[in-house]
Order: sequence, then structure tokens, then C-alpha cells
Amino acid sequence: MSAALPRTGIRLEAPPPEPHASFGAKLRREWRLASWPVRLSTLCLLVFYILALGSPVIAPYNPTRQYRSLPDCPPMALHLAAPSEWSQGFFYAYPMRMTDAIRRVYAEDRTTRTSVHLFSRGHIFTTAPGAPPYFILGSDALGRDLFSRIVYGSRVSMFIGILGVAISFSLGITIGALSGYVGGLLDNVIMRWSEIEMSLPSFYFLLALAAIIPSGMSTVATFFMIVAIMSFISWAGFARVIRGMTASVRSVPYVEAARALGASRRRILARHVIPSVMGYAVVAATLSIPGFILGESALSLLGLGIQEPAASWGNLLAQAEDVHALAHYPWILLPGVFIFLAVMSFNFLGDHLRDRLDPSHLR
Repeated sequence: MSAALPRTGIRLEAPPPEPHASFGAKLRREWRLASWPVRLSTLCLLVFYILALGSPVIAPYNPTRQYRSLPDCPPMALHLAAPSEWSQGFFYAYPMRMTDAIRRVYAEDRTTRTSVHLFSRGHIFTTAPGAPPYFILGSDALGRDLFSRIVYGSRVSMFIGILGVAISFSLGITIGALSGYVGGLLDNVIMRWSEIEMSLPSFYFLLALAAIIPSGMSTVATFFMIVAIMSFISWAGFARVIRGMTASVRSVPYVEAARALGASRRRILARHVIPSVMGYAVVAATLSIPGFILGESALSLLGLGIQEPAASWGNLLAQAEDVHALAHYPWILLPGVFIFLAVMSFNFLGDHLRDRLDPSHLR
């Protein structure tokens, strides 16, 4: 298409249409636009989910295996073997022996070595069967490898947020959109019920509901019970916001045009109303995941969540409640560091998504 300018004879050619960028190109563009905290947070979350998905391979030992002779053992140093010894392994560690059983003081046994094998027996790194263990992050009070328990605990702590948000936000979007679009008595009933839920102190309400979980339930059943309870508590506030957004969207021209053309209520909600609030929903979902992680951690820390011998980052912190143990064995606080990093990473990522996807947030 071209247009001739009067009197000059100069012709302006219309620019060719830009090709649609591929998903990889869009991803690279978003990566370039992101600040360094967002990039670091993304990498941190990627590592945590790799730990959760590959826990049987990444963890060097069974998380429930107890080395009774090595309770509260400190992290061990890793040494590079001489090239002439690489046939036995590239790395080795000196076994730890307890020198004071009362205070649990350890010293390296320099008379022998424990070879650390890479990609052996289905693990990224481990020691030979029958050999002394290598504790990269130390051990807990029962002599269990803390790193292995943290890796297996990431499966609970990282996926409880994803599943909880998927359930609560699906409920919130569906109920909120239906309430805002239909209005009337249905809207009043749903909103009054959500206000009742929002008026309850969420953490104490969560404790009351978690207390009814039977103690003999399996770890998997307990996990899904906690997800269901936390989702039941958190959907109300989100549904109220979606209801307000839907009430403002239902009168826009394209929704009225669809209604005039005879589109069903279900089609209007699915094709026009819900997509208009998805930008906010994605942002709010990302910012809500830390709440699920902290909620599960608090329940497990108080003994109402995932029970021993199963591992989650919350119940791994139970030993840190003892000030004496924390002062003498500070490595037992490492699960709290993982919780802190996961929560802060989701917050940074959620803030970035809010800037990119939520137009109302931009000034």
C-alpha cells in the first residue's frame, strides 16, 4: 500500500508487517528487560524445582537413613584428590569422629579417607556402600543427612504453593467472575460468604482446621489435606477482587455486543470476561505462592503438617526451636535459608510480572 504526497511526487511505502516473534525470542526479550534481582530469583526458583523433581538423583542418601554414630555432625570439607588417585574418585573427605559425646564435638580422622563418587549408583554424588557418609550440609539430631532431607523436603515446600494457587485461584476466578457478571441475589450470597471467611483470622483458622487431620494419615494424604485447607481459606479475597473487575467489564461494548448476538452466559464468561482479568490473576497468583509456602512451613514446624520421618522445609526447622541446639549446631537453620530464598524469589518475580502484565499498576 502506498500514498503519494501532493506537489512533491514522493511516495511513502508502508512498512512491511513485523513477523510474530517466537516464544524463545519473547523469553530472551523479557530476560533482557528484567533486573538482576529478578534474574537471580528466576535462577533460584529454577534450581529449587530441579531439586524437587530430581530429588532421588540429587540426594546422595536416603533421607530417612540414620547414622547413629554421627548425630549433629557438622558439614564436612571436600578435598580434590591427586591426579594419580582419580581412578578411585576425583574428590574425598575425611571421616568425622566424635571426640565429646556430651557436647557432640567432632574432629576429622586424618588417618583414612572417604572417596566421594560422582554419578554413582543413580546419584550425582555419594559414597561407596559401607563407607562413612559425606555430609555436605551436616546431619540432624538422628544422624540423617541434612542435604538429602532438604532436597526431598523441596518436593513438599515448592509444590504446595503451585497446587494451592491452582486450586484457590481457579475457585476465585470462577466464583468471582460468575458473581460479578450475574449480580443480584447470587452476588450478595457469595460476597457475604467471602466476607465471613475474610473476617476470620486466617492463621488460627488454619491451625483449627489442620488439627482435625488424623495423625495416622500417610504423607501424601496429609499433603493434599493441607493444600485443600489452605486453598479453602485463601480463595475468598481473590474472588472478591475478581468480582469487582468483572462488574466493570460486563458493561464494556464487546461484552454487550456478544450478549446482543445471543452468546450464552457461559461463552461470554469463558471468551470475554475471564480473559480480561487473567493479567491480574497471574500476578496475584505468583505473589500468593509465598503465603502457601510459609503456611505449610508454620504448620509443619508446629507438628500439624508433614510428620516425621517425611521431610519438608518446615518440619526440618523443628530442631532449631531449641536455642541450645541452634547455638551449638547452627547448620540446622539451613532449611530456613531455603524458605527465605524461595519466598523472596517469588516476591521479586511477582513484582516484575505486575509491572509487565498489570496495566493498572503502571504510573
